[in-house]
Amino acid sequence: MKKIIGVLITTLLVLFLIYYAFIYYVTYSTGFRSGELIKISKKGVISKTWEGEISQGISGAQIFAFSIEDKHKKVINDLNKLEGRYVKLTYIERYTTFFWLGDTKYFITKVEEEQSPHIRK
Repeated sequence: MKKIIGVLITTLLVLFLIYYAFIYYVTYSTGFRSGELIKISKKGVISKTWEGEISQGISGAQIFAFSIEDKHKKVINDLNKLEGRYVKLTYIERYTTFFWLGDTKYFITKVEEEQSPHIRK
């Protein structure tokens, strides 16, 4: 009986690790989004994650929500400095996420300040 329980637990653990590796390392898409950075915050009850939003329209009707992994310290610092400005974000989209990674499927890997198309020189 102990052997069966051990095999069952080991099988479940291996299946979970395969599922986690697929979710974490296999990306659904990569791309860029631009807009005014309107929010960056660290939130959560059990696990704190960095979350943010950019507005992609003049009225703010089109909001792009994203997450940032803790390992991307430079991205987090840059986003904190650029809040309220127009930015270009490089992201990866995963199939899904786990609560300790972030609230969204979109994870930012790079941020650059851009000139707003709404302000003409």
